[in-house]
Amino acid sequence: MGWLAAYLALGAFTGFLAGLFGIGGGLLFVPLLSWLFAAQGLAEPLHLALGTSMATILFTASSSARTHHQHGAVNFSVVRGVTPGLLLGTVLGTWLAGHIPAHYLSGFFALFMSYVALQMALEFKPAPTRTLPGRAALLAVGSGIGAISSLVSVGGGTLSVPFMLYHNVPLRQAIGTSAALGIPIAIGGTAGYIVLGLHHPGLPAHTLGYLYLPALGMLLLGSPVTAPLGAKAAHRLPVKPLRRAFAGFLVILAGKMLWQAVA
Repeated sequence: MGWLAAYLALGAFTGFLAGLFGIGGGLLFVPLLSWLFAAQGLAEPLHLALGTSMATILFTASSSARTHHQHGAVNFSVVRGVTPGLLLGTVLGTWLAGHIPAHYLSGFFALFMSYVALQMALEFKPAPTRTLPGRAALLAVGSGIGAISSLVSVGGGTLSVPFMLYHNVPLRQAIGTSAALGIPIAIGGTAGYIVLGLHHPGLPAHTLGYLYLPALGMLLLGSPVTAPLGAKAAHRLPVKPLRRAFAGFLVILAGKMLWQAVA
């Protein structure tokens, strides 16, 4: 029961931050879950964290995309062009995750987290300088976004939003479209982590591949409750200094993961 309470608290904490800063939960779920799983004595804690975190995106991205669609903020031409690449990339990314040693995978995640922290601290928004490329280029871009997103178990917004802004998609539409793109990423990534872990020896009870179902249930129970509270707080609190403080927190988490990978 103590571990279930910890998963519930993590879901609530991450949901609030997701509402406050507009980020996905994977950046926090993966490192914190992996440490909780390791403390619990579960086998393959990093891979379980990646798979469990990816499964949460399926629910959060679907809910977010539905809301953005109701406000007309999803560019379906981008979704249609990028989705085949996303699915292809998630297959590649989860395959790589199953063949890369955990310490290298942890180091890659730490570097990606540092990139996101820098992006948040600088409030990076690329200038729109060109139009969207053709179908072949969208397929290639989608493959890259899908592969990286499944390797680090995120919905891809930190990669797809800058790409769309750079190609002259309005910010509101870029955010809404990114939420919709999280659905194929989550479908492909979740399926990949299930298949990867199905026959892995030594995994704990109550797993579906690399999905640890007790943690998944508690995360999904906690995060939807606090996400609206975080969104409301975003309109009342000084978000800019809080974003920089959170970016610093991400750097600390990344440093801890990198140190563990090197050690």
